[in-house]
Amino acid sequence: MTETGIEITAAAQDAARRTYAVSVSPERVRAAEAVVTERYARQIKVQGFRKGKAPPAVVRRRFGDAIRQSVVEELLRASWEAAREQDALKPIADPQVRNVKFEDGAPLTFELLVDLKPEIALERLGGFRLARRVAAVTDEMVEAQITTLREQRAPWVPAADRAKPGDLVEATITNLDAPAEGGEAAKDEPVRFVLGQGRALPELESRLMELDPGGTWEGALRFPDDHTDEARRGQSRRVRVTLGEVKRQALPELTDAFAREVGEFESVDALKAAVRTDLQAEAKREADARVRGELIDQIAAANNVSVPPSLLDRALAAYVAAYSVPEDQRGRFAGEFRPVAEAGVRRDLIIETVADKAGVAATADAVSARIAEVAKRRGESPAAVRAALEKAGRLRELERSITEENVFTHLLGQSTVEDAPPTR
Repeated sequence: MTETGIEITAAAQDAARRTYAVSVSPERVRAAEAVVTERYARQIKVQGFRKGKAPPAVVRRRFGDAIRQSVVEELLRASWEAAREQDALKPIADPQVRNVKFEDGAPLTFELLVDLKPEIALERLGGFRLARRVAAVTDEMVEAQITTLREQRAPWVPAADRAKPGDLVEATITNLDAPAEGGEAAKDEPVRFVLGQGRALPELESRLMELDPGGTWEGALRFPDDHTDEARRGQSRRVRVTLGEVKRQALPELTDAFAREVGEFESVDALKAAVRTDLQAEAKREADARVRGELIDQIAAANNVSVPPSLLDRALAAYVAAYSVPEDQRGRFAGEFRPVAEAGVRRDLIIETVADKAGVAATADAVSARIAEVAKRRGESPAAVRAALEKAGRLRELERSITEENVFTHLLGQSTVEDAPPTR
């Protein structure tokens, strides 16, 4: 397409991305330069001239770089609008611009990479058979949850024997290689952590558990090849480790008084009953989530839903950023996380498509009603809850959760869900 000196050619595309090669004629570039130069001349005072009276040549010499940048930005914007109009694009984000070439007297050329909302065909949405299996809640699971509650309220008290996993240790570590490395005297580094939580080298934890309080060990510790500190990967250090104090949690007795302290329950039995009810509710939520996941998988298979490479790349980039993956580990991370990212993108595509076609996306009234429910539970005003959600950037998340509920209600009504025996 050529329009007012802008030539736009589709260079590549998939279901969710298009690449356009753009060429802006020298005449269009000169026209844009004249407009920008005139704007600068009107708005900026040039020394030796009254405001708005400086000759264009003087303005270009004085503000040449800024004018050039403004020209490029305006032509990029105009080209993007022309491309959108040309192919009726529905972008999901601003385009990426690359390979910009701008030389005097030559066309301005660049590429636009546009991510689009893909359209997928979903011809079959129902007639599937799904099994809903709710995991059984055992006495052991209830006891484990009760133990967690006790641990949350357990004070740390000194232990007279050797440390074991779960204990809090205080120690000092001296890097005996420090003088050779930096010419400075070795320094004691105090450390404090709970054994068994992965906060220290496994070998260091093992050595500490072999010591009596006050005991010392000297030897070499090797850092693993995937250590978070690149400089230490695979390296060994000679260290002196001195164990200080060992502390252990003293679990409070499981009494009616403890139950009342936890949540104003009348007795231990009432506390256990409440814990069991919560675990059963969680088991049902997990069973429902598995049914939804199985339904999405069957819909994807029945309709041969593929994931556009560009959307998969965006999803993987989002995971990399969320987990702060170091640059040298991104390739391995992307390979390992690719199935997860692909499943997530496929799920989103199906949900969004069904929401649009079935007209079940969250409405403003539905969002307001849900906010009112939350406000009532919290004893706050709906306006305060909405303001808090907007400030935290979670209003869109609420809208999406309502949309998902509507979508799965719509989809599950078209398939058969059978309750299977509880899993253990």
